Amino acid sequence: MTLSATALLPRIRNDYAGLRVVGDVHGDARAFAAAIEGAAEKRLFVLQLGDLTDRGPDNPATLRMACDLLDAGRGLFILGNHDHKLRRALAGALVRPDPEGLGVTLAQLEAAPDGPALKARAMEAIGQAPARLRLGPWLFVHGGFHPRMLREPSPPEAGTHKPEGLVPRALFGQVTSRTRADGYPERLHNWVHRIPSGITVYCGHEMRSLDGRPYVAVAAAGGRAVFLDTGAGKGGHLSWIDLPW
Repeated sequence: MTLSATALLPRIRNDYAGLRVVGDVHGDARAFAAAIEGAAEKRLFVLQLGDLTDRGPDNPATLRMACDLLDAGRGLFILGNHDHKLRRALAGALVRPDPEGLGVTLAQLEAAPDGPALKARAMEAIGQAPARLRLGPWLFVHGGFHPRMLREPSPPEAGTHKPEGLVPRALFGQVTSRTRADGYPERLHNWVHRIPSGITVYCGHEMRSLDGRPYVAVAAAGGRAVFLDTGAGKGGHLSWIDLPW
């Protein structure tokens, strides 16, 4: 069962010195292991922003580590669009696997010695992952923000359903009906300017950084958005930010 912010915050405040917020992993298991190990040394709770798999060299190991964090109560992950698509594929839905993305993950899971058990555990964990999570002045979401996210909790078991309500914004950000030359949807960032003063949104989903560091956008309304996807599994590297209490 997914922990609500109301239940989660008091426990991690008592047991941890803060949070380690980790960007999109995309199968970069070695970097993810380093992030987790460093968090344990600093007594930080790991909060990963979604897109655990696809493209990287070891997607099964990445899923194992994410599930181990959940089982031990030392971390959780936010639902990303790649996670949602992986669960659909594992559940038997007709999806088109990108040969460099989901196709890689599915092939690696088929070859893994614990493949059947890992698939079942991943389906369960993804199904229960929150589509967003607010902890005080921080909002954690994979794709994009909407002001209603500050007052409405994530729907239960968002990963098991067709995205509805605010979930499409959480998974995919803000998009138009057009497709870019590279085949990806055309994305907008108008939502950034609706983040109110005093609120910081931590998200991933797209590589907005130009220098390899998390990209910070300041909202017209006074808040901030911090984009942590710096290309892990896609030729870049994994980024994380530590947030002490």
